Amino acid sequence: MWFYRAANAIFGKVGRIASEEIISQLIKSKCFPILLYCLEVCPLTKNDLGLNSLDFVLNRFFIKLFKASDINIIDINIVKTCQSLFSFGLPSVIIEKRVKKFIDSL
Repeated sequence: MWFYRAANAIFGKVGRIASEEIISQLIKSKCFPILLYCLEVCPLTKNDLGLNSLDFVLNRFFIKLFKASDINIIDINIVKTCQSLFSFGLPSVIIEKRVKKFIDSL
């Protein structure tokens, strides 16, 4: 919920004036930390990390960024290509790395 609120605030202020690169950098620097905040200490299942939740949030952002109305219109490979072009890691992968780092620090 907080991720969407912050992302919509960016879309509301910047609108469609800024390029996709600038909007994605703003989302990455301002909203992505909100999504990932303290999740390394929470016991998450594979379902919590997968396409049904955290990764879905990122996919929906790219759908909104490119003004698509339905996930079925855009192939998931296109979304993955956009994620790699804009240097977005999937939340499930980032959280797994953070969990490993957190456990190693204990």
